[in-house]
Amino acid sequence: MKRFWTDVHVRAEGDGFAIALDTRPVSTPARTPLVLPTRVLAEAVAAEWAAQGAEVRPHDMPMTRAANAAIDRVSKEKPAVDAMLAAYGETDLLCYRAPQPPALARRQAEAWDPLLDWADTTFGARLVPVEGVMFAEQAPDALVRLAAAVAAHDAWELTGLHDLVALSGSLVIGLAVSHGRLDVAEAWRLSRIDETWNLEQWGEDAEAAAQAARKLREFEDAARLVSLLRAP
Repeated sequence: MKRFWTDVHVRAEGDGFAIALDTRPVSTPARTPLVLPTRVLAEAVAAEWAAQGAEVRPHDMPMTRAANAAIDRVSKEKPAVDAMLAAYGETDLLCYRAPQPPALARRQAEAWDPLLDWADTTFGARLVPVEGVMFAEQAPDALVRLAAAVAAHDAWELTGLHDLVALSGSLVIGLAVSHGRLDVAEAWRLSRIDETWNLEQWGEDAEAAAQAARKLREFEDAARLVSLLRAP
């Protein structure tokens, strides 16, 4: 799409805030009005539209893409998204530990045990770590409580939580960012314990590094979305 507007405006629209390109309101790809729940998020979306050059580049508009997803998909399929994210608790990254070498096992325990303790204290959900990568069942009541923590997010927050969980491989890490237990940099570091270990042992692979950088940007965007939704 070519840029056809000069000015971008945020305006009140019902209980939310809409974006106008000159006088033309912005809609989602499904032709639903793009109405944001908070002014700060609306201003962030408006800034993305204002920053576009002669040709619109959706890849450079993460908050707009997230808003489209929240309206067109997540809000319409919230129970299914809730269930999909809750299922990460059954195989949470933090629960699968390396039996060898001891130094890696210690690093994992030091990084991940406090988060499992936090999930227990915060949600009453005690997940139990195991050695190896073979599936190990977790207590059903813990999984039910984690599922309730996921469902407590509205469709907008759930859109951000989805990427926090999917990119980290950990429901606990995603919830910890959503609840302010971890900042985005620390959360990403904790999700990359194994990758960092391998990097230290074998050196950097350029393709893997580029992929990790892309995932980090997406992780940061998801955390920013949650932050903007909760900003005063």
